[in-house]
Amino acid sequence: MCSNDDDSPNQSANNPTDVIDIVNNGTWRITYYYDTDHEETTSFNGYNFTFGASNVLTASNGTNNYTGTWSVTDSNSNDDSISDLDYNIAFSSPAQFEELTDDWEIIEKSTTVIKLKDVSGGNGGTDYLTFTKN
Repeated sequence: MCSNDDDSPNQSANNPTDVIDIVNNGTWRITYYYDTDHEETTSFNGYNFTFGASNVLTASNGTNNYTGTWSVTDSNSNDDSISDLDYNIAFSSPAQFEELTDDWEIIEKSTTVIKLKDVSGGNGGTDYLTFTKN
């Protein structure tokens, strides 16, 4: 007989709070960015990203500072799949950071690496983004 009152241990492992707690610690850098048909990782060389309180995202290379927003949301609370978590990033400038603006699917997470994927609705291309903790 099946029971609906048992809590799956995977649900707590794949909730937004788990990812938020990971990225709130320290600074991160982009170690891989693939935009549809070419790699653009070097566009973010030297930038450290801070996923701060109140959903403030800061990118800094010591000279330039850019501010955006970030959040992690669960797109389907009835499923414990990590693919249901959306990592939302938004920058209004400069152009290279605007390319990061999207609701990314989390495909892998650990305390030191967050791997994201986005399939474009417009052209059907797939983008990949990896943050690695400094």
